[in-house]
Amino acid sequence: MSYNQLLFGTAGTPISTKKRSSVEGIRRIRELGLGCMELEFVRGVRMKEDTAQLVHQAATQEGVALSVHAPYYINLNSHETEKIQASIQRIYESARIGALCGARSIVFHPGFYQKDDPEKVYARITDHLSDLTHRLADDGIAATLRPETTGKATQFGNIDETLQMASQIEGVMPCIDFSHLHARSGAYNSYDEFHGVLEKVEDILGREGLEDMHIHISGIDYGPKGEKRHLVLEESDLHYKELLSALHDFDVRGLVICESPNLETDALLLQQNY
Repeated sequence: MSYNQLLFGTAGTPISTKKRSSVEGIRRIRELGLGCMELEFVRGVRMKEDTAQLVHQAATQEGVALSVHAPYYINLNSHETEKIQASIQRIYESARIGALCGARSIVFHPGFYQKDDPEKVYARITDHLSDLTHRLADDGIAATLRPETTGKATQFGNIDETLQMASQIEGVMPCIDFSHLHARSGAYNSYDEFHGVLEKVEDILGREGLEDMHIHISGIDYGPKGEKRHLVLEESDLHYKELLSALHDFDVRGLVICESPNLETDALLLQQNY
């Protein structure tokens, strides 16, 4: 699926939402003039099916695009079989409930290297994701799995691994977290570098890759080991205006999810600057 524009929104219910629920969050997104919201299942998939139907209804009525962030505790390279199975089940449940909500993209952090050979880790994780996409298709769950570029060198998921997985497995597309790319290396913070990332997306995934992007942006605090915590954009060193220029010049379409601590304030800042 391709989008006809770039939509901006928040990771979870906007802070200014009076009643804390996904349905009210969707309505608040529309009031703010934003276009999308990521449902945060990060502590576990606790949403029931009847609630998911109400969320779907609200999103359709308000014209708000939804995505899902699966639970944080996922490691498809665990050395313990039970942990791998639990990780797969968490992604599956996120996709099942997410699809009922009308969300198509299911974002997750794929795993950790755990000092294993990166090529073996890549093979292991792609095997699990390939099996999972087949299972979702067999069960009629329309969801795109989106492994996210990660913010620490110990985490599997640099830009090359993430794009390669998407090119290799039907039903997998990237979530490119530009703040993580920056925190992981200290680089990826200029127009030319952002341009290079988008060029790589187009080279590997074609124009479709640019018309169906899922992007995370926030300010970020980082050190030699990578990501420490998210920051408000203006309190960080991320050159977000240069990133927006690159997105504009490539006519990128899809969803931009803001993960800054002030959520909608920075989401609106990004949208206005764009």
